[in-house]
Amino acid sequence: MRTVFELSKQLEGDPEQVALAQALTRNSSKPQMGLAGTLGLFGSEQWWRSINDGRMPLEFVSGVIIHAYRAGQDDAGPTNTVEIRADDDSVRSLGIYVNNPKDRRLFRPGFATSIVYALDELKPEAARNSRCRYSRVALEMSVSLAAVD
Repeated sequence: MRTVFELSKQLEGDPEQVALAQALTRNSSKPQMGLAGTLGLFGSEQWWRSINDGRMPLEFVSGVIIHAYRAGQDDAGPTNTVEIRADDDSVRSLGIYVNNPKDRRLFRPGFATSIVYALDELKPEAARNSRCRYSRVALEMSVSLAAVD
């Protein structure tokens, strides 16, 4: 498997993403939006430590790609989604995350992929409105370099 995405690398090149997420967490006038910051502000040393120490829940998803396609309103643009048969035999759709746009071509039917998500807690009102307690933050994504049997 080849690692094609690491959030840490993306954030190094886009500090504004971290600043915006942290500002939204701190903004008490927007209780319906953003992360709670319970285990640290997004992208901070404390946040990464919460992940590395196992305090922040993680979700691991892996499987074999059935279909790779462009999701969204425009037909133009690169492949950004895969449908996989997961290890538990379910079929799931996953967004494609890459640090190098050329790596999108690696996502092909018959190839394996895996992704790790941090489950970062939403603000209470945001969680109630979305009926989901966590934001799934992609930390790392890998893809095989050859089709699997």
